[in-house]
Amino acid sequence: MDTTQLLKGVLDLAVLAVLREDDAYGYDILRRLRTAGLSEIGDASVYGTLRRLFAAGYLNTYVVPSEEGPHRKYYALNPAGRSQLKQGGEVWREFASTMESLLREPA
Repeated sequence: MDTTQLLKGVLDLAVLAVLREDDAYGYDILRRLRTAGLSEIGDASVYGTLRRLFAAGYLNTYVVPSEEGPHRKYYALNPAGRSQLKQGGEVWREFASTMESLLREPA
């Protein structure tokens, strides 16, 4: 199965999840996702997702100056984003449970 198709459906939830504990800039979010095991994720997909989540009102942004290069735009979950993460997590767990039942080998 092509995991890129699966990623398209859950990328919003994955991005919200990596921002749950700490704010991060785009490349750091991408690195966290890859470290978590989503190694096939593309840069453009993550940046597009961040723009979409911000436009939907789930993220706040702020800029942090950098002495080593350009300023970095950080993303942070806001209350709407935390609510969306909670709701999306519940939907995901129910879906994953259903799929696990369907895929279980008969005894």
